[in-house]
Amino acid sequence: MGVATAPSGPVSECDRTGPGRAHWLRVAREVADDLATDAVAREQAGKVPFDEVSRLRESGLLTLLVPAELGGGGADWPTVYAVVRDIAAADGAIGQLLGCHYFLSWSARFFTEPSPATQLQHKSAMEQWCWGGGFAPQELPLTLTKTAAGFALDGRQTYATGVLVADRLAVRAVRADTGEPLAVVVDPTGHGVGIDGDADTFGQRLAAGGSVEFDRVPVAADDVLGSLSVDEDVLSPLTALASPIGRLLSVQLRLGMAEGVLAEAREYSRAGRSPWHPAWPVGSAQDPQALTVYGELTVLTRSASALADQAREAVHGGLARGEDLTYDEYAEISVLVAMAEAAASRAVQESTARALDIIGTRSASSQLGFDRFWRNARTHTLYEPVTHRLREVGDYFLNGAHPPFVLPV
Repeated sequence: MGVATAPSGPVSECDRTGPGRAHWLRVAREVADDLATDAVAREQAGKVPFDEVSRLRESGLLTLLVPAELGGGGADWPTVYAVVRDIAAADGAIGQLLGCHYFLSWSARFFTEPSPATQLQHKSAMEQWCWGGGFAPQELPLTLTKTAAGFALDGRQTYATGVLVADRLAVRAVRADTGEPLAVVVDPTGHGVGIDGDADTFGQRLAAGGSVEFDRVPVAADDVLGSLSVDEDVLSPLTALASPIGRLLSVQLRLGMAEGVLAEAREYSRAGRSPWHPAWPVGSAQDPQALTVYGELTVLTRSASALADQAREAVHGGLARGEDLTYDEYAEISVLVAMAEAAASRAVQESTARALDIIGTRSASSQLGFDRFWRNARTHTLYEPVTHRLREVGDYFLNGAHPPFVLPV
């Protein structure tokens, strides 16, 4: 197919002098274990996750991507991907919330000039902001109108992750005079911003999603991060890399949920009886049907994980290339991420559905909470379907067509 992994190497955009990957993976595991202890009760209560965000803030994970010299954790994207996957295995909704935060809080480094990006990241780290919103296009886009003092933002974003707990929103708006799409930062407590927790989804209920209404919201020129145009005169290959970087967060989220449900199902199977053969003793590993399903789901998930690892290395290598990255190299990275998206989507949907069959009728018990994995996975894959990604992979394979610049929902 010609999709090659870009050469791996250290990310050179900043001097990473933070605690290191091992430290952050240990912190993520501790937070994930903490979240797992009451995951069922919290999901069923469906409260706005202020407490969960406090756990993330206290652990230092919210500032993980900010360079150490600006007060952050100084981590790189491979570390961030591993952290999101660990958190998602314990709580898929909080994994989505954290992944969205990472992408939006980091976006200033790609969509705006270095000096204002540095100032924004420093302030975000010092005040430990949690970010929400999203840059995906909407049928009725937000509009940005020029005013004497800067700009005014109007419109309604029908769904955005994290808005109920966000300290800052990052959204996509179209300039009324030029039609150019722009990335904009908004203080959710500012005049004219109305947030409504009206999402009422059957899954990912703790992702703090909702709608946001903007009514003549004042926007300073410094709060307009930059262009989201797909015009190649504006969109350099390095800037375009924001698309596969963000979409790979979705891959890690799906894999985390798949691994999470399999781990919980395994613990239940080891302690319980077979749903197909009640005569098997408690803790028996003799049930051939259960073994077969576990084998199939393990192969499916591990295969998707291997593809995600290739995509991660490609993204890491693309960042290392910096301004030398070409459009052809970007296209190969984007297609590899699209393949990982498709594989992870299948893995999480199969695992979260068929794990219920392994457990049997007891999986219908709300006390066990196994249904939350399926509901979370299905909700996420509805918002992020892979149909278009598969079409892009096919078009690249057959015609050599470069995939479009698509930011994650």
